[in-house]
Amino acid sequence: MIHSMNHFTIRAENRERTLAFYCGLLGLREGDRPPLGFPGAWLYPQGSDHAILHVYWDRAMPEPRTGVIDHMAFTASGLRATTQRLDAAGVAYDLRQQAGSGTWQLFVHDPNGAKVELDFAAAESGEEAPSR
Repeated sequence: MIHSMNHFTIRAENRERTLAFYCGLLGLREGDRPPLGFPGAWLYPQGSDHAILHVYWDRAMPEPRTGVIDHMAFTASGLRATTQRLDAAGVAYDLRQQAGSGTWQLFVHDPNGAKVELDFAAAESGEEAPSR
């Protein structure tokens, strides 16, 4: 029986750009990873001991790119600070407020082309952060 999502794994083309995106811009941190026999990183939310994103970069990207996952979504906080970091880095994003719940949804693509959704509480202000 499934209880919750454990983690996502992505294949990265560029280690530095990928870690800069997820750690530098989105606030995850690189943490403990067992010796799996190939290069990679496990990324953790601040203050958590559960890795939610696994990254590896030792294999070439398939051509054409494959996969069936549309996007990965994370619960987040600090909408204004997040959009300021993305703006400063010149990273395009789409910000919208979900009808009904009012949840702010920020959609952005990582350096490898993976679509990432960040969900912020309705109480956070999105007025200062139009889509870029």
